[in-house]
Amino acid sequence: MHQEKPRLKIAVYPGSFDPVTNGHLDIIRRAAKVFDKLIVAVLNNTSKNPLFSLEERIELLTKVTRDIPNVEVDGFRDLLINYMESKDVHIIVRGLRAVSDFEYELQLSTMNNKLNEEVETFFMTSSPQYSFLSSSIVKEIARFHGPVSHFVPREVEEELKLKFAACTRQP
Repeated sequence: MHQEKPRLKIAVYPGSFDPVTNGHLDIIRRAAKVFDKLIVAVLNNTSKNPLFSLEERIELLTKVTRDIPNVEVDGFRDLLINYMESKDVHIIVRGLRAVSDFEYELQLSTMNNKLNEEVETFFMTSSPQYSFLSSSIVKEIARFHGPVSHFVPREVEEELKLKFAACTRQP
């Protein structure tokens, strides 16, 4: 009797990750325990002006997730649904910090499901210590040379210092 190999539970955790924070890492670590494989998909969002290039964000995420064996980091420049279809993945993981995130995430989830009925979104609430944390806040603190070591991994803190040192040297 031939038994079919069970299908791996693969999920995509999309985001701009500009930069990756400890809150993102918390969601990544927790989601990696739930799914057989987690693809952290870095979006090149054309409506935003990122501090880090797509390649830099992928490199930083690869560094800070190197100890999580079932995490893969990738980038995409298209609709999330097109990316999902290209990977044959049907599960999206999204983090929720506060009730204010929910309305926007619900809209995205509903739209993604309208575009592809096979795609489901799983919401993970932030751990309480990260519920206030966002990449925008971290960049604002770092821009004015404030301490960000409690909010981002060491590798990201170093890159933020380099970015903003370069910005202050320019005329």
